[in-house]
Amino acid sequence: MELETFTKHFVSIFEVTPESKFSKNTDFKALDEWDSLMALEAIILIDEEYEVELDGDDILNARTIEDLFKIVKNRTND
Repeated sequence: MELETFTKHFVSIFEVTPESKFSKNTDFKALDEWDSLMALEAIILIDEEYEVELDGDDILNARTIEDLFKIVKNRTND
């Protein structure tokens, strides 16, 4: 699993925020579009794409896309 691919998957759940606003250091929870429904979408996306189950605490503990990537990476065999 690569950070660049993970970032592209993560960005795909956003409908309003331009892709140019995203990088591995993006504080995704600071984006106007981020809300509790987006958190659920992220959890579902990660479960479907990476077969990793996250919970609310995982989302709370991640600030950037890279933080979230590291959580997922640590739970996969890739």
